[in-house]
Amino acid sequence: MAGTSELNEDKKARKSKRGRGDAPVVEAPEQPDQDERDDRSAQEASVSEDNYEFFKVIQGYLDEAAGIIGLPAHVREMLSQPKNEIIVHFPVRMDDGSLKIFKGYRIQHNNLMGPYKGGLRFHHSVSLDDLKALATMMTWKCALMGIPFGGAKGGVKVDTNKLSRDELMRVTRRFTHALGNNIGPNYDIPAPDVGSNAQMMVWIMDTYMNQVDHTNKNAQRAVVTGKTLNCGGSPGREKATAQGAIHCLTEWAKDNRFELEGKTAIVQGFGNVGSFSSLLLSKLGVSTIAVGDHTGYMRSVEGFNAHKLSDYVKKNGSIAGYEGGQPITREEFFATKADIFIPAALENQVRAPEAELLQVKLVVEGANGPCSPEGEALLAKKGIAVLPDVLANSGGVTVSYYEWVQNLRSETWDLEEVDRRLEKTMKETYRKVAFFASEKKVSMRVAAYCLALRNLGNAYEERGIFP
Repeated sequence: MAGTSELNEDKKARKSKRGRGDAPVVEAPEQPDQDERDDRSAQEASVSEDNYEFFKVIQGYLDEAAGIIGLPAHVREMLSQPKNEIIVHFPVRMDDGSLKIFKGYRIQHNNLMGPYKGGLRFHHSVSLDDLKALATMMTWKCALMGIPFGGAKGGVKVDTNKLSRDELMRVTRRFTHALGNNIGPNYDIPAPDVGSNAQMMVWIMDTYMNQVDHTNKNAQRAVVTGKTLNCGGSPGREKATAQGAIHCLTEWAKDNRFELEGKTAIVQGFGNVGSFSSLLLSKLGVSTIAVGDHTGYMRSVEGFNAHKLSDYVKKNGSIAGYEGGQPITREEFFATKADIFIPAALENQVRAPEAELLQVKLVVEGANGPCSPEGEALLAKKGIAVLPDVLANSGGVTVSYYEWVQNLRSETWDLEEVDRRLEKTMKETYRKVAFFASEKKVSMRVAAYCLALRNLGNAYEERGIFP
């Protein structure tokens, strides 16, 4: 999954002043988010919103993979659309006493293999089409990784930068209340995504726990994953998405006799996934020489100090003002010659123009859907390998599963246990995908889809259709 921004205590001070008294109910503003570290730059906003139909792209991959493995037509049809599309509108009282109506979503794609599972995105660009695509991808990820979850995604259409911490808490809690029994530890389990974090998951957990019978209250802790450690979270969850991507990278390096020591990387999006990717790469001897986020891009010929840059972003909310690099344009970022590119922002960032500029050997998709089909086709033509999102960023949901199991069993695993399990799962799955891709002469993305669909198809065949 993509990373999350930190809650900023000074947001309230930056809000525009409102009048006191009983203001009329109005729609929440839909202005660009200025404080989302895992988000895009101003230029990227136009890139992702130029009529890109993300859900159709995912359906295209489904059709291609279904044809390769001979998936029955009725199974393909069932998997082509979500089972449930939930839209809620809920009021929230703001700090000045006014009320605003917010719009929330929960898309439940498939629960054949287990409870629905997927993140909650708090962002001004949240849309039904994107959430349907992301929920579908969650189904593929869980089926590919052998995790007993289905796929879901949700979120709230909101500019979090315009909210104080208390307002964000009330939005989160009211959204949870509005969803009601549409979520639950054995039915649908949310997690963090763009614009949400561990603290917000704790608010969701607490709200949900206080809506159930008191005798079952503490049994509901597993209603969300990605929580803080104090409130039932798992060690290793924060770095899990990046860690899983790096495991795939090291396996690819072995297959291609690609010595990582001394190599270079560029990272787009320096939130949770991007920053942890840079930190983990540095341990492998890979230097990050260009980075970008919603405020712009910068480059450092000698390489950034990943720890210092990560700490700076945690404190300041973005890379803006960091003195360890030189500002560059978006085009210069993509044209930076390096060995590895990790896109960790939003979807549709690597289209044909960006793919044409890239001078790397490998793209590791830390974000969901960062490469458009046209962009990926051009990358293939240039001989640039791609480790697809459905495989590379599945570490997040894998460790979310570990957290869920720990909650249900009232256990706490140490970091070494979580890391060991994640490494084993990621590397074994990478091997399966790489073998299938080689055997069938297809891309790693199509191979991952094929394996996921094969698992789902087998389950449908064995279970049948009721009644």
